[in-house]
Amino acid sequence: MALPKRSAPTAPRIDGRRLRSQRTQQLIIEAYLALAGENSPQVPTAAQIAERAGYSVRSVFERFADLHALRVAATDYALARGNAQAAAGDVAGNREARLKAHVETRAGICEQWLPLWRALNANQGDSAELKSRILLVREAILQRIELMYRTELATLEEQEHRQILIAIETLVDFESWAHMRQHKGLSFAEACAVWIHAIDRLLPPTPVS
Repeated sequence: MALPKRSAPTAPRIDGRRLRSQRTQQLIIEAYLALAGENSPQVPTAAQIAERAGYSVRSVFERFADLHALRVAATDYALARGNAQAAAGDVAGNREARLKAHVETRAGICEQWLPLWRALNANQGDSAELKSRILLVREAILQRIELMYRTELATLEEQEHRQILIAIETLVDFESWAHMRQHKGLSFAEACAVWIHAIDRLLPPTPVS
């Protein structure tokens, strides 16, 4: 008796409508980030976001319950991109290499995300979601400092360790970068040099292996 023929496996169906909806959502988030990044003190309106994205206001609210939900989604997207940009480099390098890698990476993030950071702080209001994102950013900054300078920080007593950590965190804050670039007129390289020199002075001597 002949065995029944097996049908060839079929490729999984791609839901075109779902993909288009996801693409629309992505473009709306990018439109919000673009508007928030233009250094305007005003929160982007639904109409402005829709116009920038190339969709209707109805499309915005079909994908986000309200503008707050859009802000949270856009913040999460920006955080994911920022974390990818901040991937640690030269962690095992010498002091000079680690200083350069940390400062240039941090400076690049400040350069790109300063307007959004300002908007996030200005518009957090009573939002637990946005407040938690701000704390996540600050915690990530501290962890990166600990990682890049663990060789030097490990030589300090607990209290001094904490003090130096706070000093470096304050030094590499977004507004510190804005002050150098926007108020002092320093170039990107000049501002990086200021941070490198200051952190180098704050850190204890590197132990001789």
